[in-house]
Amino acid sequence: MSDRRRAILEGAARVIARRGVRGLRVGDLAAEAGVSTALIYYHFKDRTGILRHALSFISDRADRYTGAADEAGAAPPATDPRRLLERILLLEFQDLPEVREISTAWGELRAHTVFDPELRDELTAAGAAWVEEVAGLLAAVCPAAPGAAVTAAAERLTALLEGLSSRWLSGLLPVGHARDLMRGAIGVEIGRLDCLAMKID
Repeated sequence: MSDRRRAILEGAARVIARRGVRGLRVGDLAAEAGVSTALIYYHFKDRTGILRHALSFISDRADRYTGAADEAGAAPPATDPRRLLERILLLEFQDLPEVREISTAWGELRAHTVFDPELRDELTAAGAAWVEEVAGLLAAVCPAAPGAAVTAAAERLTALLEGLSSRWLSGLLPVGHARDLMRGAIGVEIGRLDCLAMKID
């Protein structure tokens, strides 16, 4: 990716996080990114193109910070799927500027599709990939659990994460409490899957 294209997408993430999707104006984005409006149209064609590419960029940035070290500063062992699961979910609640910006922009893009379906396919695909990743780790933790139950657990956990993230970013929930609630939910879902696996046996 070229430096200018990256600057535009970084600027889009900042503007969306500050002003929302409806507040994203090409002129303001150009000023934020330090480029001309013509260059933005050259790279992204129109506002919808900007939003689509910004969504992909934001998703990639979220993947980078959820793949980072855990709270103790080290990545959990690759053989410990439960710790990996906790890590990718709990790292969504880091009180760091980049994480707040990305989480806010992602939530805003998701809310935007309620009124305008232009990004719905992309968000659906990104959400499905997120559920699949969580389900894969849950299946590794509870290998005897039924596949449909594992997927449902992953859907519940990712939906809860989105709700907790929204409350945290709105100032309605302290970050530590959000993390505690998420840890508790992970334990509940794993316990439920273990019980289902025992019934099958």
